[in-house]
Amino acid sequence: MRLAKYLAHAGVASRRAAEDLIVQGRVHVGRSLITTPVFFVEPGQKVYVDGELVGTLEDDRQLVVYALNKPVGVVSTSYDPQGRPTVTEFAPPEAGRVYPVGRLDIDSSGLLLITNDGDLAHKLTHPSFEVPKTYEVRIAHPPISRRDVETLRRGVELDDGWTMPAEAEQHGPAHFAITLREGRNRQVRRMCEAIGHPVKDLQRVRFGTLDLGHLHEGDVRRLKAQEVDSLRKLAEAAKAEDQSAEKGDWIREKGQGGRRAQAKRSAEKQAEQQRNRDERMRRRD
Repeated sequence: MRLAKYLAHAGVASRRAAEDLIVQGRVHVGRSLITTPVFFVEPGQKVYVDGELVGTLEDDRQLVVYALNKPVGVVSTSYDPQGRPTVTEFAPPEAGRVYPVGRLDIDSSGLLLITNDGDLAHKLTHPSFEVPKTYEVRIAHPPISRRDVETLRRGVELDDGWTMPAEAEQHGPAHFAITLREGRNRQVRRMCEAIGHPVKDLQRVRFGTLDLGHLHEGDVRRLKAQEVDSLRKLAEAAKAEDQSAEKGDWIREKGQGGRRAQAKRSAEKQAEQQRNRDERMRRRD
């Protein structure tokens, strides 16, 4: 099994985060330092992250998911070389090795999930599943206009491309809510800066089917099985809907493409005939 996938299944981190751990030189297999995610783990080999032996796929691990109300000043990672507080420090001791599902930047607060379920983390964070996340935003220099909110709804051009259409609802001259289905780095802040409204305060209040509710800042609670199932079903349903839409687009494009291809072949044939006529005329001359 590929090393990054092994780490994800062992509950160390999501597959993408596991690849980062490997590249950073924090993973050993046996006594060998591994820096490429392409490395394959063989049966019986021991894998270490930061010198600590990780669990194996054969371990009888209980999958757990926790909701955390992340405070400002806490980083969304399981390890920080600068020694800043991390979100996994809020997990109870019985949780074992867990890692965050996605990120909230250090200056933002609100709902963040912590888990050892690599499959669920992948479904909730990979862009193809488009799991919605809602944020309450307060801007630094009000007021924000209805036109600004409409611009956020349509999408904003950032340095890494246009954002997807979003749901946005104005609650006051300095306050609005926005729901995204993608997760670029500091996306809400960058979108607001792009329309001339730097963010003063940002809090995530909803992740998929889960609300922050009355969870106090810094508190954590374990999700019920029904809540985890709802999150998983939401992601899978969104993925299935996206694949169905892609298939419909492919079918339509195939029909249109068939007509376009036929027209293209006809034009090419006519052009070739014209070239042959021109060549015959040239030889006569």
